[in-house]
Amino acid sequence: MMTKRQNRMTLVALLVIGVSLAGYLGLKAFNENLLYFFSPTDVTEGKAPKGKSFRLGGMVTKGSVKRDGIKVMFDVTDYANTFRISYSGILPDLFKEGQGIIITGSLVNGIFMATEVLAKHDENYMPPEVADALEKAKNK
Repeated sequence: MMTKRQNRMTLVALLVIGVSLAGYLGLKAFNENLLYFFSPTDVTEGKAPKGKSFRLGGMVTKGSVKRDGIKVMFDVTDYANTFRISYSGILPDLFKEGQGIIITGSLVNGIFMATEVLAKHDENYMPPEVADALEKAKNK
C-alpha cells in the first residue's frame, strides 16, 4: 500500500507529464499551421515548402493581369524572379499593377494557386516582408 506522500508524488508526476504532453501537442499544431513568407527568389531557390500553403510576396508586374470572369492570372516579381499567379475570387479594391501584394496559396506545376490576395492599404505602405525581399533581390 502507498503512503500519502507516494500518492502525492505520483499525482504530481502525472500532472507534469500531462501538462508537458499538452504543451508539445499545442506547439506541434501551431507549427503546422504557420504560413511563412517567401519572395519569388526564395521559391526559385527551393526554400518554400513543397505541397504546403505559404505566402508569396512581391510586385504585380505591369501588363500581366488577365481576367476571365472571376478567374484572374497575373505575375508577381521581386525584380530577380517572377511567378505566374492564378486566383479565383474577388480581388481587393486596392489591387493594381505595379504595387506590392502578399498572396497565400501553394505552388502547382510552376503556377502559384492563390487562395487569398492581400493588397497594400495606401500609396506609402508596403508590407515589410515585401520591401525586404525586393531590396534583397535588387542587391543580388
